[in-house]
Amino acid sequence: MRDASHWDVMKIQDLPYRDPGVPDARSGPRFLWWLFRNQLGGQLTALAWGLVHFVAVSGLPFGVGFAVQAVVDRSGERLALAGGLMVLCGVAIALGDSMLHRAAVTNWITAAARVQQLLARRTAQLGSALTRRVAAGEVVAVSTGDVEKIGWFVEALSRFTAAAVTVVLVCVGLYLYQPELGIVVAVGIPVLAIAVLPLLPRATRRADFQREKAGRATELASDTVAGLRVLRGIGGEELFLDRYRRASQEVRHAAVRSARMWALISAIQVLLPGLLMIAVVWHGVHLAGQDRITVGELVTVYSAVMLLTYPLRHFEEIAMAYSFSRPSAKRAARVLSLERATDTAGSREAVVPTGDLYDPATGLLAPAGCLTAVVCGDPDAAGLLAERLGGHPSEEGTSALLGGVPLDELPLSSTRTAVLVQDKDPVLLSGSLRELLDVPASGAVTAAEALAAAQCGDVLEALVQGSLDAEDPLDARITERGRSLSGGQRQRLALARSLITDPGVLVLDEPTSAVDSHTEARIADGVRELRAGRTTVVFTSSPLLLDHADRVVLIHEGEVAAVGVHRELVHKEPRYRAVVTRETEDEEAIGLELDDLEDLEQLKEIGETA
Repeated sequence: MRDASHWDVMKIQDLPYRDPGVPDARSGPRFLWWLFRNQLGGQLTALAWGLVHFVAVSGLPFGVGFAVQAVVDRSGERLALAGGLMVLCGVAIALGDSMLHRAAVTNWITAAARVQQLLARRTAQLGSALTRRVAAGEVVAVSTGDVEKIGWFVEALSRFTAAAVTVVLVCVGLYLYQPELGIVVAVGIPVLAIAVLPLLPRATRRADFQREKAGRATELASDTVAGLRVLRGIGGEELFLDRYRRASQEVRHAAVRSARMWALISAIQVLLPGLLMIAVVWHGVHLAGQDRITVGELVTVYSAVMLLTYPLRHFEEIAMAYSFSRPSAKRAARVLSLERATDTAGSREAVVPTGDLYDPATGLLAPAGCLTAVVCGDPDAAGLLAERLGGHPSEEGTSALLGGVPLDELPLSSTRTAVLVQDKDPVLLSGSLRELLDVPASGAVTAAEALAAAQCGDVLEALVQGSLDAEDPLDARITERGRSLSGGQRQRLALARSLITDPGVLVLDEPTSAVDSHTEARIADGVRELRAGRTTVVFTSSPLLLDHADRVVLIHEGEVAAVGVHRELVHKEPRYRAVVTRETEDEEAIGLELDDLEDLEQLKEIGETA
């Protein structure tokens, strides 16, 4: 597929863009202007066909007036000429309208596709850092409804330009054709065009307020649906439903207020052209009574004013399109302006390093081929450390090293190939289980082995029962975000997905926090066996997982505080014991006293023996 330059006319079948470009995300209007400039070819095409259409529409009155005057003068030749002119205008109207619609829809779809590609690229670059800076609901709103509004403005701009040029040409033509009536039209039309401008800021504010309320209602609905199981358990669904009812009523009131303002603008767009036509007819009849104009000229001017209301509607449309697209473009620009703390392109060649994984900031070392468990009392600090071990974190800091190579200096694709990080709350996409497990992998681990190691037997049974038409468990359907499954079942499927990729380094952040102890013990055995000889780092405080680790590292206040195995650390390191066994300070003090007593008893026994 060829690259599309500014002047190329992008076709729908050419989508997606090979390179959507680098957007100007400094503000919403700048982003809209950047989109327009990158579609110059399509915009000029739409402008050309728009001029054909609107000029042909505006040319009809001249044909009608010429025909009326030919009848008055009883001239068959001029009547035939007028008929030919009207037929020509009709053909141009039909052709121009069809091609304008085609060009406008193409511009709309290609503009929306460009924005969606930009958003998808930015989402892939930012990863989990995106939802830390922008609400997930806002990202969804930008990639759906906002994209549509942005595309609307971009495609409406060329049609508005064609309408504006046509209005100017008609005003000039009427003035040259019949100066006394033409001057009335030339003065009245600009008044019609700018009459609604004072109302647009208020209409825009009301529309923004409506979208804000609608966004709030959507967030409440999403939160209610996501937590419905918990809400039912505590009897709180009615409370949230009442909140949503109130929010939806606020949206309704805001929508009514916004609609009233736009209805007023539409009424003015109907009233003022009507008043202009009355003025033209009144003045024209007065001039005709004085034999200063002919009947044909009066009909021509009247028809021209009447048909001018058609291109004038695009003045209202562009005002609405801009008022709706401006906040949408602002939100899109906000998302597109977000940057990662590290350069995703990297400064080194695209290689996949191997060796020990080391974090200079904390001193954490995960030897190659070993299962290393990391205990950290602060879950937020553990999440940031896990992200840093994966390379290209969302916050600036010292880069983790794999085999002595800084991960942040590698291209993002190479880093993701070398180190896979499973977040604490992994997401399951809707689709079949086969599609969920269809991820880039080495091929050394089969789906059956990964599912067995993650103890997904009961999950497969639940999926088959929920999909009556699926004989093979891999063909069973998974609902959006796996909401039909329990938290533990979702965790195990996500773990199986991570295991099947078989990365050189696998980092798991609390992979069994929602799993019962018996299943957790079997998962620990399965992961240790399946990942034998591969580097695995597990952030956990579960004794069952810690007991299976080759090496346990305690992180305290951002630094490595102790290194060993679980059974040694739980007896020798109070800080480790406090995190793993959830001891309070009093319980820890009692434990220390008991340890001291045991030491004294041992000393006494040694002394008596001596």
